[in-house]
Order: sequence, then C-alpha cells, then structure tokens
Amino acid sequence: MPNIKPTSIADLAQQLGISPSTVSRALADHSGISEATKDRVRQLAQQLNYRPNQLAAALRKGHSKTLGVVVPHIRGYFFPAVMNGIEKVASRAGFNVMMCQSNEELRREQQNIDTLLAAQVEGILISLSATTHDQMQHFEQVRQQGTPLVFFDRMADLAGSSAVVLDDFQGAYRAVTHLIEQGCTRIAHLAGPQHLNTSRNRYLGYAEALRAHGLPLDEQAVYNLPELTHDAGRDAMEHLLTLETPLDGVFAAYAIPTVGALEVLHEREVRVPQDVAIACFSNEPFTNMTHPRLTVVDQRAEQMGETAVRLLLQLLKRGPSYSPPPLVLKPELIVRASSLHHAEPASLPKR
Repeated sequence: MPNIKPTSIADLAQQLGISPSTVSRALADHSGISEATKDRVRQLAQQLNYRPNQLAAALRKGHSKTLGVVVPHIRGYFFPAVMNGIEKVASRAGFNVMMCQSNEELRREQQNIDTLLAAQVEGILISLSATTHDQMQHFEQVRQQGTPLVFFDRMADLAGSSAVVLDDFQGAYRAVTHLIEQGCTRIAHLAGPQHLNTSRNRYLGYAEALRAHGLPLDEQAVYNLPELTHDAGRDAMEHLLTLETPLDGVFAAYAIPTVGALEVLHEREVRVPQDVAIACFSNEPFTNMTHPRLTVVDQRAEQMGETAVRLLLQLLKRGPSYSPPPLVLKPELIVRASSLHHAEPASLPKR
C-alpha cells in the first residue's frame, strides 16, 4: 500500500501562492482575511481532503483535551462496561479517550504509561495489572509530571492515591452470608492474587462472614488461583473435591474460573445447588446463561467508569492540592439458582 502523506497547511499555502499563516487564519475564519481568500483556501482544502491536526491545535493552547486509560484487558464484560462509562462522561465534558491495555503485564503497563505521557494526555485512569506488585515508579513518574492520576477497581498501595473502587469486602461478606443462610457450613473460596486490593478484600469478606456466623476458616478450602482463567477454575475444583471433608458451598472471587469449576461439578455429577451452592464476583452476561444461572455480586462497572472520570475532572479543576479519599461504590448481590441450596428447580425465581 502506498504511504500517502496527509495534506498540510504548508501544502495548501504552496499551491495557492500565499503564506502558511494566511492559510491558517483563513481556515480559522479570521476577520483580517478577505472572503475571496477564505473561499479559495476552503475549496482547495476540500479538494485535497485537508484535515486539521486537532491535537496539535489543542496543545498550542496548552490542553490536549484527551484522557488516557489503561485496563488489564478487554475480555468479558467488566472492563468494556467501565470503558463505556468513561467515554460517556468524558465525551460530555469535551474530552477524547485514548485506551491502552496491559494484558496483565507490568512491563506493558509501564509502556502504556510512557505512551500516554508522551501523548500529553491531561489525566490518566488506570486499573492495575495482575503482575503489578510493589513496582510504583511509573506512577511516581505520572505524579512528577503533574498529570492527575485516578485508579479504578484495582488500585496501587500508594499514599494519597485517588481512586474509585467497589466495596469488595462487603460484596464478599454478603455473598458468603447468603450461602450460610442457605444452610452451607463448609464453603470453599476460589481466591485471586492477594496483592490486588480486589482479591484481598474479597478473601477478607469471606473470612469475616465465616467468623461472624461461627464457622471455622479452613485454609485447605481456600484455593489460590494462579490465573483468572477457565482452566484454573477447573483445576481448583478438581483439587477441592479431593478434600477429606466434602464441600457444600463455593464462593469465587472471579466469574470466569467459576464456570470452569461448575463444569467439573457437572462432570462429577455433583448437583448444583442441591449438593454444592455457588456464588461469585461478577455480573458477567454469561453468568445468566450457565446451568444453573450463577448468583453474582454486581460490580457497578459502568457507574465505576463514570465516577472515575468525574473524579479526574475534579482533580483537573482543583489542582494538585485536592486529594480526596477513595470513592467506594456499594455492591449488589443478585441471587440466582446456583446458590439456592435447598430450593427445588421449579420454585426458583426468574430474574
């Protein structure tokens, strides 16, 4: 394919025999340029498909009108839904959005930050990769450049950070309490990476619900998922079914591994929910299409994206002295058939 160079103001000026500054002022409808010259410039610009460099023009005024976003991945429902909320509010405020994905890799995340800073975005929204542990230099770099930074969902352990998160502890607590209310006394947990605030708080909510209801916390019933994948969920359930004391409930920190676990239970002819009741994060569309449909904790994905942009806009408006505490969204437990331990299938509520 030929490399066709975009038409520039200099190209228009050369063909018209006038200065680039005259072309620029004519395109801007400057009062000091005659209507005849404006018409000549506009006609040629249309013929040559001239497109103004909006970013360059914005930067000359000191504002790129662009926000950068870094997500771990765009698989499934959650992060695309967050992006939808981000773009909705950003667009209304007159901002464009530049999105990058880290693919759960620290190095990619660092490269994403470098790319966004080089593009002179006015602010950055980010959800940590699963492999970002205590490496915070790239976030310190953002701060040093004076670029506002807001974490969402997964946040860094960084003093003074601005963030929008879900109350993952409360979501887990409610889900496990629901399983206990269904009669479960031996509840396993499919846990995510504990250095992530989301996974850690879901584990803590699980543990506290057991304690509050007088049930022991058996670490043998806690399976730390090496990856947040379907196959990891299968491996987890294969392992948990070998435990000496049978399970009667499962709370999973993530939805995709839950489907793998559910498959193994079906293959082993373990009935769900009659033998093992299941609840998990989060409200992915496929959780309403499994058999049985999965009880989930909804993460308020779109609301999280909208709230994160509003917080970033406040940081831009108020300046570096504005340092609000993390904003915490309330989770919603959506009860479906997978957790109704003693219900007959015919009596399950439709949702």
